[in-house]
Amino acid sequence: MILLNMSNPVILLLMLCATILLIFLAQEIKKSFIAGLVLFAYLGILGVHVFQISTLLEEFKVFTPILSKCIIIDFVFVFISFLSYLWVDDIEAKAKGKKSICNSLDWLWKKV
Repeated sequence: MILLNMSNPVILLLMLCATILLIFLAQEIKKSFIAGLVLFAYLGILGVHVFQISTLLEEFKVFTPILSKCIIIDFVFVFISFLSYLWVDDIEAKAKGKKSICNSLDWLWKKV
């Protein structure tokens, strides 16, 4: 069974660095689809972890706590990447003079 252990501190740090760099790139070139790709990547990883924990065989039950931690970490990364997607979309909309997808977080973007 192949397991992407997101609870490992080294992998967690690498994934965090990659996320920050991709969000910074999306913010610099004002393209929200890059942040959307990050969001869909984390949703895919979350889907894989949920599938793995739901189809876990009896001899692999020792991986249940690890997979549970991975799912929690995946939800945190999905939340972060979703907020960053909305932020970059707002930046892109202002740069192109278009309407943003969601303006309900304008109070937050003004503080960032």
